[in-house]
Amino acid sequence: MAEIESPYCPECDEAFDFPQPLSVDRRNFLRAAGAAAAIGFAGNALEKAQAVAPAARRPRPAEDLVRELYATLNDEQKRRVVLAYDHGAGNGRRPTRQGMYNAPIQNLRIEQVYTKAQTELIERIVKSMSSGDEGYRQISRLGRWDASGKFDRCGAMVFGDPTRPSQGREPTKWAFVFAGHHLTIRCDGDSEEGAAFGGPIYYGHTPNGWSRGNCFNYQTRAVVRVYDALDGKQREKALIKRASPGEGDGSVRFRAAAQRPGIASGDLTRDQRDLVATVMRQVLSPYRKEDVDEVMEIVRKNGGMDKIQLAFYEDPAMKDDEPWHFWRLEGPGFVWNYRVLPHVHTYVNISSKLA
Repeated sequence: MAEIESPYCPECDEAFDFPQPLSVDRRNFLRAAGAAAAIGFAGNALEKAQAVAPAARRPRPAEDLVRELYATLNDEQKRRVVLAYDHGAGNGRRPTRQGMYNAPIQNLRIEQVYTKAQTELIERIVKSMSSGDEGYRQISRLGRWDASGKFDRCGAMVFGDPTRPSQGREPTKWAFVFAGHHLTIRCDGDSEEGAAFGGPIYYGHTPNGWSRGNCFNYQTRAVVRVYDALDGKQREKALIKRASPGEGDGSVRFRAAAQRPGIASGDLTRDQRDLVATVMRQVLSPYRKEDVDEVMEIVRKNGGMDKIQLAFYEDPAMKDDEPWHFWRLEGPGFVWNYRVLPHVHTYVNISSKLA
């Protein structure tokens, strides 16, 4: 499957008969929202939680588990699920490992290639890429993997050889990409210099973003609190009455300051900036501390939170009563493009390389 430029999503096709939205009972919803709010910029809450956790078995980093997985692959499996590190690059296109996918890469599902033991190892890798149980619940869309329905109907691909020793000063470059319906995440041992998450990521959930049945609804509500806190002049600047920059690869290209509409965090009051900081904490909450730390370091290098702008896009083509349909955090080397309706699609690109 090619890199998403104009992504096809079956639920967006009116003829597609998709499952009813998942419900979240009040206790689990409050527990998930509370866990998200507790995670700070650098994951301090996660550090504290790990400090008091039982010492039965120290979790291994995802990168170590990927190397273990690679070592178990036979030649036929490598032929199917291992690609060159720069596979697909050229003519202005991102390499395959940096694509954003709405299905397994090359439509190759875990159940078609991997053994049961390898599948369990892949699940451990994905859990290691999450911030903990609640982070994994969100990444897995409450354990349902959205329309995929099962973990092993997603895909897992390796790019390069993570077990190959570095050659002199040239480090070994590799990446592991897990992709499925409404999901692309990766780990790469920092092979992609300056790129958070190793490159652009994608997440979403079938229920609409205003619904409590959407596992990312807490992110929508955090943004609503910011919107409600704006005064009339601020809201006029922040509300963009046209369709959003779109979805897929085009939506996460970095733009010059003059091309970034919305209101800058630096132009807000202290209380309003605190609310934007809450949004940042909550959108980052599903991911492991290493990735959160890297995101915040990149934001700092690129000018800090004051350079991050928040825009709300009201799409005139949409026929509903909601105040907006997309929200977008955007700054130097930073895009978090979140579609609320008709259901959540989110495209993320964060890098210290601004081109």
